[in-house]
Amino acid sequence: MFAGFGYTGLREIGETMKILVVGSGGREHALCWAIAASPICDVIYCAPGNAGIRNEAVCTPISPSDIDGLVVFSKEKDIDFVVVGPEAPLAAGLVDRLEAAGIAAFGPTAKAAQLESSKGFARDLCKRHGVPGPDYVRFTEPAAALKYVQSCGAPIVVKADGLAAGKGVTVAATVSEAEAAIAEIADGRLGVAGSEIVIEECLLGEEASFFALIHGETVLPLAGAQDHKRVGEGDVGPNTGGMGAYSPAPIITESLEKQILEEIVTPVARAMVYEGYPYTGVLYAGVMITETGPKVLEFNVRFGDPECQVLLPRLRSDLLSALIATRDGELTHFDLRWSQDAALCVVMATKGYPQTYETGSEIKGFELIDNLDDVIVFHAGTSMEKDKILATGGRVLGITALGSTVGEARSLAYQAVDLVDWDSGFCRRDIGWRVTSSA
Repeated sequence: MFAGFGYTGLREIGETMKILVVGSGGREHALCWAIAASPICDVIYCAPGNAGIRNEAVCTPISPSDIDGLVVFSKEKDIDFVVVGPEAPLAAGLVDRLEAAGIAAFGPTAKAAQLESSKGFARDLCKRHGVPGPDYVRFTEPAAALKYVQSCGAPIVVKADGLAAGKGVTVAATVSEAEAAIAEIADGRLGVAGSEIVIEECLLGEEASFFALIHGETVLPLAGAQDHKRVGEGDVGPNTGGMGAYSPAPIITESLEKQILEEIVTPVARAMVYEGYPYTGVLYAGVMITETGPKVLEFNVRFGDPECQVLLPRLRSDLLSALIATRDGELTHFDLRWSQDAALCVVMATKGYPQTYETGSEIKGFELIDNLDDVIVFHAGTSMEKDKILATGGRVLGITALGSTVGEARSLAYQAVDLVDWDSGFCRRDIGWRVTSSA
């Protein structure tokens, strides 16, 4: 069947399901918001959730890293389907454990999640199968990495091999910046993520985010998006988990989408099957559009954050049915419908992010935003204390707006941002500048 027409796979037509979403960020709020609209959803639980997710789901205080606790909870509540949001529990094998316990789950196995959990694994796989990307070298000794950087010069890219919450990548404009990045990894500040260092060629061009649902060799593309990883306006400063995003991305034309599918996403899906790690879930390819064509910068094995917050408001099909069809291997019988509207998300973060920041500040003004049409506030790092909403993380809110163009969505998003009463917060004021400056 087609999305929006009732495909369930796990349930007979007419029956509803109990859903568990794992995670506590803006991505998970967007997932809960979209799943709550599904006609086949009965109740949603979220572990652990946040202050905003409480409006969509029953929050339960289980950490995404508590694999045993999540499996026990799923059994106790007779959960029909689990959607895993963050990368860490995927890399730790949560889907493996759930499926072994007879609980259907959306996401890749731990071995397939190596596409994100090990940058070296992903680079080697792409090299073996002819997927275009930057030249690279892997190092286990920081001294050897330093020597290599000093011989190559800059610009150059330094990456911690493992998961580092979006903070393990440095695009170094100078050799000294690259040396500092290597020193940070060597000092253990990124933990086990820094057990190996990957040094890459710095690609030039424009970056875009490409998403697809995958089951084995079957690939169903989603809409494209672009995010803003640098903390400062004009794309300066350190990398973050993402300061904003918009969709669609005009740079991803129909012909470019076809090229990305044929040269990157589909070959990687086939490669994973060939090497014994068949992939099931959503795959996010960070792609650099260079003069010689698209090249893959990185893979994420889950929905991007904040890209998820602009993709799902544009999706007109039933998300839950699409996720179930992916898990069940029914993507060949599936289609997706998208709104022609654009969506733009502005991330509001705590002052000091992505370095040191304080938590616990109160955020007000939500009731004013509620009066705006076509605006959704996705919570990323919040908690509820009595009747107050408090900031508990670095990235705290994702203000998403819809409009007929990216420019219209941007104007509405910043109108909503200006209604937020939060002295400890900040945001970039130039989200979507690539599109709006050329309009």
